[in-house]
Amino acid sequence: MKKAILLLIILNFQFSIINSVHGQIGEPRRGLSIGVNGGVALNTVDFDPTIKQKMHVGPTFGASLKYVSEKYFNTYCALYAELNYTQLGWKEDIYALEGAKLPDTYRRNTNYLQLPIFARLAWGKEDRGVQFFFQAGPQIAFCIGESTDRSAAWTTDSQGIPSRPNNVVAQYDLDIERRFDYGIAGGLGLEYNSPVGHFILEGRYCYGLGDMFGNSKKDPFARSANSTIFIKLAYLMNL
Repeated sequence: MKKAILLLIILNFQFSIINSVHGQIGEPRRGLSIGVNGGVALNTVDFDPTIKQKMHVGPTFGASLKYVSEKYFNTYCALYAELNYTQLGWKEDIYALEGAKLPDTYRRNTNYLQLPIFARLAWGKEDRGVQFFFQAGPQIAFCIGESTDRSAAWTTDSQGIPSRPNNVVAQYDLDIERRFDYGIAGGLGLEYNSPVGHFILEGRYCYGLGDMFGNSKKDPFARSANSTIFIKLAYLMNL
């Protein structure tokens, strides 16, 4: 229920922007630009019960599209979308039951095709100069593959079970069960508009609403959703 409410809030924001565009209250625009983007994705997985983690760092890159449709007073209203390849996953910070740091290492890489669709509000120079913008919207994704990196030997107990502070070890034997992923995302950034195109720097956060593993009472995790910080650069050309 909470996931549905969060998604509806973001969608309502987008529909409000679109309705204002169609209402022609401000000055209409027809600015379409396309380009490429790239950066890094800093990810953790929100597990319940929890797993101690470090930040998983992976690449993200793909194609971008922006359509500026209206200037409303000093605000430029636009729709912005991307189609990206992104590597997410988690990297464990492993300790023993007694609390001592262990040399064991474990990293799960999950590879996604992601499609974020944002409503964007921008303020600043339209043609030559800098704009500040805020954007938010839904993101859907599909996991196209996964891989695991781990140390050759692990610290285990007398029964061969890995030593972990809360005895959570089920994740090591689980493949991704739910490949379709979705969430809500928002970001802040700067865009430099020049005669040769648009240069964009953005920081973005995506809160995952979909779990990668089953979350029924019989499953080991009640939640297993991605939580991602993106730092991205993009270049777009006008059409």
